[in-house]
Amino acid sequence: YNKIHFCVEQAARDGLEYCWVDTCCIDKSSYTLIEEAIRRMFYRYRGAEKCYVYLSDISIGEAKSIEEAPRGWESDFRKSTWFTRIWTLQEALAPKEVEFFSAERVWLGDKTTLDALLHQTMKVPRQVLRRADMMTFSIEEKFSWGKDRTAGVEEDMAYSIMGLFNVTTMGINYGEGSQALFRLRE
Repeated sequence: YNKIHFCVEQAARDGLEYCWVDTCCIDKSSYTLIEEAIRRMFYRYRGAEKCYVYLSDISIGEAKSIEEAPRGWESDFRKSTWFTRIWTLQEALAPKEVEFFSAERVWLGDKTTLDALLHQTMKVPRQVLRRADMMTFSIEEKFSWGKDRTAGVEEDMAYSIMGLFNVTTMGINYGEGSQALFRLRE
């Protein structure tokens, strides 16, 4: 709830009329709708005006700005669970603007101001963080960006990164396990 409430408030502050929150905006009433949402998610992020990353596990205490934050917040930032989940890779890479906020809703920075920290944490080239053409990177390099991340189900290790490869036609087949990564690689 905090993430949704934060997103609505921040979008209003930024003058945006609409916001989309992945945890509640995917219609799960039919498998077809889920499949379509998964296939298009990267492109939704790509077309977003902004992407907000609410890091509920990063606290800067009573600080009102990042300049007032206690020393060491960068270490906590690197350890955020957000960086361990495979689905968040597309949230970081697809949008033009990605802004990071603490649990207290304090702006920590964006992809530009935090690019060195993001590069170290995510093991993704800085030019990718700046929206370089992903087709200029090798298949193996793109797979490496997600190798240390986790997913709730094995298939999502493939489905969550299809957009990095510009794949939109691969069928979604929960229950296939590691076969999904093999199909994506093919």
